[in-house]
Amino acid sequence: MEGASGAGPILVFLGPTLRLAEAEAVLDATYLQPAAQGDILLAAHAFHPRAMVLIDGQFEDRPAVRHKEILWAMAQGIVMIGAASMGALRAAELGDFGMIGVGLIYRWYRRLRFAPATNAGSSPPALAPDDAVAVHSGPPELGFLPLTDALVDLQRTFSALARRQIITPAERELLTTTARSLNFRERTLATVLGAAGWPKDRLPELRRGAVGQKRLDALSALRNAPHLLQTAARGGNHSHWVATNTFIRDLEAGGVDSKLVNTYKLNP
Repeated sequence: MEGASGAGPILVFLGPTLRLAEAEAVLDATYLQPAAQGDILLAAHAFHPRAMVLIDGQFEDRPAVRHKEILWAMAQGIVMIGAASMGALRAAELGDFGMIGVGLIYRWYRRLRFAPATNAGSSPPALAPDDAVAVHSGPPELGFLPLTDALVDLQRTFSALARRQIITPAERELLTTTARSLNFRERTLATVLGAAGWPKDRLPELRRGAVGQKRLDALSALRNAPHLLQTAARGGNHSHWVATNTFIRDLEAGGVDSKLVNTYKLNP
């Protein structure tokens, strides 16, 4: 691959979507905390990776990872892969520029991006661009333990339960609508059932049928990362990147040294 250091590591930005021990068993990589603004730029300078796999990102306490950062990384020859959570969202948005998306959630976001706008009064889309994958999680000291359920996982769970005839199509629609109405900080299977007026004794049965689509997509991205790197290497680097004044000011406002944009050394 032109530009990127072939000996560099693969970096993975990981948080509540997948337990670290499970991820390490799948892919030998350098694992970092969920990415926020400036983290891709800083990680590139610190590690000189050949690839980055973006799974989880931050968006509350810190600004979310910027699209321009990802474009910058690809312009340096770093292969960018996204899946499962923030990574799926950014990959759907930047697929036309060379970011590689993996998994069902990425494909849903990609389809949503090109879907026609709904008319006023029509049913809401199956996914909301941000909160469908958002979860409330514990601190880094607890490994970003997820405290809530992602809407996308709940929707997949209700669909699977309906296919198995554990719940009816009408019940699936009720539970899905209820889940969408909740804030992601409160969205758990138990909370959804309670808000829908269901008895608590149904919870164990439904939990046994839970589908963790975010986890499945993250594992798929990690398993396929080596192959995706080889494919990207054969295809070359076609990403173009231009620093804008807005992007530079945004970095500086976030406390990131904007000089790092123009001082990256491809082969340290």
